[in-house]
Amino acid sequence: MYDVAIIGTGAAGISAALTLKQLNKNFIWFGSDNLSFKINKAEKIRNYPGLIGVSGEEMRDVFKKQIKEMGIEITNKMVTGVYKGDDKYSILCGNDDAIEAKTVILTTGVLINKPIKGEVEAVGSGVSYCATCDGFLYKDKEIAVYSESKEYDHEVSYLASLASKVYFFCNYKDSNVSNSNVIFMDDKMQEIKPGLKQKTVITKKGEEIKVNGIFILKSSYSPSVLVPGIEELDNHIKVTRKMETNMKGLFAAGDCTGRPYQYAKAVGEGNVAAHSVVEYLALNK
Repeated sequence: MYDVAIIGTGAAGISAALTLKQLNKNFIWFGSDNLSFKINKAEKIRNYPGLIGVSGEEMRDVFKKQIKEMGIEITNKMVTGVYKGDDKYSILCGNDDAIEAKTVILTTGVLINKPIKGEVEAVGSGVSYCATCDGFLYKDKEIAVYSESKEYDHEVSYLASLASKVYFFCNYKDSNVSNSNVIFMDDKMQEIKPGLKQKTVITKKGEEIKVNGIFILKSSYSPSVLVPGIEELDNHIKVTRKMETNMKGLFAAGDCTGRPYQYAKAVGEGNVAAHSVVEYLALNK
C-alpha cells in the first residue's frame, strides 16, 4: 500500500510530487507523461517566479527535467474512481485491479467544458467513462460515444470492435477512427436521458437517438463523479487552508479548488497539500 496517491500532472501535482519525494514518502502519481494540457497550450507565462516570459512548452520542459532528475515516475493511467475505505482509499484505473493508498491528493484541474445535460445523473445507469471497463457490456449493441480528444481514438475503435453500431460525436478534427460501423455525427450531443433498456441522446438540432449505452471520453470529470461523497462549492472542491476536503485523508490542490487559475497558486497549494499529508500520516500511524 502506498502512503499517498497523487492524481493529476498539472502544476499542483508536480509540486506535491516533488515535495513528497523530498520528504521520502512512498507515493504513486497518476497522469500524463506530457504533464498538463493547460501548460502545453499556454502561449506566454509572465507571472511565474524565476521563469521570465516563457511559453507553456518551455515551462513543461523545465518541469520534466526536474521530475527526471528527482527520479520520480508517472503512472500513465486514467483514474476512473476513488473510493474511501475505513483507513485507506481504493483507486480504480480502467479494468485494472484497485490500487490502495492511505491518502490521496487530487490535482485534477478544472473542467474546460461543462458536463452534458443529464450526464452526471446518468453515470452508472447508461453513461460510462471507461471503454475498457464497460465496453464488453455492449457487445453487438448500439452505443453513442462522445470524445473530446484524438488521444481517445483507440478507445473509440475498441468500442466499435464490440458494438454493432457507434454514433460518434467527435469534438475535434482529423480523427483516425475508421471502423465501418462508426457513424460520425455532424451535430453535438446536447442532452442525455437514461432509461431501463434504452437511453436517449438528444442532439443540438433536436434529433433523438436511442442507444443501449453512452460513453463519455474526456480528460477530466466532475469531482463528485470521480470521488463519491466529496463536498463541492461553486463547482470546485471545497477545501480548508490545509487543503483538506470533507473526507479524512483526502486532499486537493490547484485549479480544482477554485480561482485564481494560476500556476503559482497551484504550486503553492500542491506544496501545502503534501505537507498536510505528511502531518496526517504521522498522526494516523
